[in-house]
Amino acid sequence: MKYFDYAATTPLDTEAAEVYVKVATEYFGNSSSLHDIGGQSAALLENCREELANLMGIDKNGLFFTSGGTEGNFLAIEALLSSTKKEGKHIIAGMAEHSSIHGILTRLKEKGYEITLLPLNENGLIDHEQLVHTIKRETILLILQHVNSEIGTIQPIDKIAKICKDNEILFHSDFVQSFGKIDIKRLAPLVSSFTFSGHKIYGPKGIGGVYVDPQLKWEPFFPGSSHERGFRPGTLNVPAIAAMTVAAQKIIAKLPEDLNRYELLRKAFIKTLEPIEEKVKIYQAADTSRQLANIIGLRISGIQGQWMMLECNRHGFAISTGSACQVGRQSPAKVAQALGLTSDEAKEFIRISFGQSTRLEDVVELGERIVNIVHAFEAAAVI
Repeated sequence: MKYFDYAATTPLDTEAAEVYVKVATEYFGNSSSLHDIGGQSAALLENCREELANLMGIDKNGLFFTSGGTEGNFLAIEALLSSTKKEGKHIIAGMAEHSSIHGILTRLKEKGYEITLLPLNENGLIDHEQLVHTIKRETILLILQHVNSEIGTIQPIDKIAKICKDNEILFHSDFVQSFGKIDIKRLAPLVSSFTFSGHKIYGPKGIGGVYVDPQLKWEPFFPGSSHERGFRPGTLNVPAIAAMTVAAQKIIAKLPEDLNRYELLRKAFIKTLEPIEEKVKIYQAADTSRQLANIIGLRISGIQGQWMMLECNRHGFAISTGSACQVGRQSPAKVAQALGLTSDEAKEFIRISFGQSTRLEDVVELGERIVNIVHAFEAAAVI
């Protein structure tokens, strides 16, 4: 099986796996315990925190470890809502946010918050003028992902952060798809909070983190929590944190090389689809600097995405119909709604995503296979 679903998850890096086993067996103490064995675990934990903070260009005092992006989004948003000094209960969010964000927004709406969702324009980006016009005196929080997980478009975090600062609005951004794929050092300090996840960067599943601006004074969502300075309850998974740190070091060291390679793979894949180009619609930013090259979101007119995914699977290619946290639901992916697709168009959506093990010949073979599947489908329809 040839894997093209790296936006959903990545295989665990070999060195990261070795570090996990070593830490789990040799630094097994609870990092909150006061004895020497606990102290060794705590020292390793803080070394990882400092290293990750350096890789991200942030103050380590604002970095907290979580079980991943979903928990991180929840805790970050709750922390920001507890810290805001501005009166109001209006929240603006992107319509195409991850399902974990929409779950939080549903809960907040039930608690009396007013929620405004912003669509994406034809380039898969938020319209700045629409954002500014949406802001009210009561607007206290903006929630907007850095990179969309289904089409790979990159929001201009710096410009949006300035709009938030000018209007005294806190800004949370989901960096799960961007950390390790884009240099975030310049952008990370501009937001009030952001989240990241280990399994998107060849680290373990079940580990991630949150950055909250240390200048903000927040209240713990879970009262009485002693871990991570009250940010969350539960004994920290130090082996997974150490493994994630190694994975982060490796992927960031390879960042320039990966960016160039993914650009080449993207161009090669799109070129192989030329025989059916009249049927293919690729959702991407017109400006390549606003597009993550390793995620390709598209639809093929007249062919349901789930059928295409199953046909590719039957021929040995693992692709996706969208975010893994959305797959299996009857409703279309949020990005389809944000782009203004009809229900039938949304059902045609598929996602191809590349990773460090993706080979050029496999990309070309996948493209050719999709072309053959479309031609076979058309021939069957005529009969």
